[in-house]
Amino acid sequence: MANCRAVLVDLDECKEELGISEEESETYLEMVENLKPQDVSKVLTLALKIRESGKIKNPEIKNDASRLIRAIEMS
Repeated sequence: MANCRAVLVDLDECKEELGISEEESETYLEMVENLKPQDVSKVLTLALKIRESGKIKNPEIKNDASRLIRAIEMS
C-alpha cells in the first residue's frame, strides 16, 4: 500500500506527460487518503504507464512505479 501511495503522490508531477486531466489527478490524489485494496489495479495501471513512458524523465518517479510493480509481482 505504501508503494501505491508513492506512485499516486508522484502522479501530480507527471500528469501532463501521461495525459491525465486535472480532474482525474484529483481523483487519484483523493485515493491516497482512502486507498482500498480494490484501487490497487488502477494504481498498477498508472505505474505501468509511468514506467513505460519516454516522456517522464524523473528517475524517482520511475523508481517508485517500478517498486510497486515488483511488489505486486512478488505477492
